[in-house]
Amino acid sequence: QVHLVESGGGLVQAGDSLTLSCLASGIPKNTYAMAWFRQTPGSDREFVAAISRGGDYQRYGDSVQGRFSIFKDSAEKTVFLQMSNLKPEDTAVYYCALTDSAWTDSVTRPRVYDYWGQGTRVTVST
Repeated sequence: QVHLVESGGGLVQAGDSLTLSCLASGIPKNTYAMAWFRQTPGSDREFVAAISRGGDYQRYGDSVQGRFSIFKDSAEKTVFLQMSNLKPEDTAVYYCALTDSAWTDSVTRPRVYDYWGQGTRVTVST
């Protein structure tokens, strides 16, 4: 059973950096992809970043490209979201997600993902 737990959120100032972590357990042995999404009240869940099983493929949302980086630890038990030059618009609850499907361009769609964490809140002050 896949279980995802996010951590690392907090209150930061605009321009600061922050790294989120997603500890995964029960992940598939072979094909899968993991991603970060974010959501604010009343808004749709927004794609942030995704990474393939081996890390060979990455995808970023337009609003975060160039500022955020997604990567895994060597054991592939944790996926990170390194965020730089944070903006107030980045304020949201950030969710980790996993799909056991193969990597495709559809990784930007929440519907693709089978498992979700509970989220960690990031607040960026002006």
